[in-house]
Amino acid sequence: MEEWVDLYDENRVPLGKIARRYGKKDPGQYRLVVHICIFDRQGRLLIQRRSASKSRWPDRWDVSAAGGVDAGESSRQGAQREVGEELGLHLDLTGLRPVATVNFPGGFDDFYLVERDVQEGDLQLQEEEVAEVRWASWQEVEVLMDAGKFISYPKSFLRFLFDMHGRRGFTEP
Repeated sequence: MEEWVDLYDENRVPLGKIARRYGKKDPGQYRLVVHICIFDRQGRLLIQRRSASKSRWPDRWDVSAAGGVDAGESSRQGAQREVGEELGLHLDLTGLRPVATVNFPGGFDDFYLVERDVQEGDLQLQEEEVAEVRWASWQEVEVLMDAGKFISYPKSFLRFLFDMHGRRGFTEP
């Protein structure tokens, strides 16, 4: 199944065009990607180990959920969809804005922070995307990063996400 994305300019203004997710883009054309970081009351991050069959970063640990925003979706809608697809978890992100947006060569990475106590056993993992999940402290994530087992985000950026969680209060379903 082909995945289509909306295209934006460098100021994140929609261009009114779509393209294949991984297809070649013209200079000045960018897409949206979302990352959802679910923290619990103890300040641990729910992390996922990507499936070994993934073409990008197979078997590496990552934040709770992530993926490309489909054509016609907003960043928030894409975030809600990705969490639902990958973890089987319904999140209502109404009114929530990304805590950070990071530019990458092909687009914009939006990072959402959510505080929610979730039982690992209650999640329904999408086999082709997610091999396993677990809760991890900053120290545990740092060990995974140092061992080359975590996606290669800048360590200081992941530390920033841990520092930012809970700054807007704790939300329950």
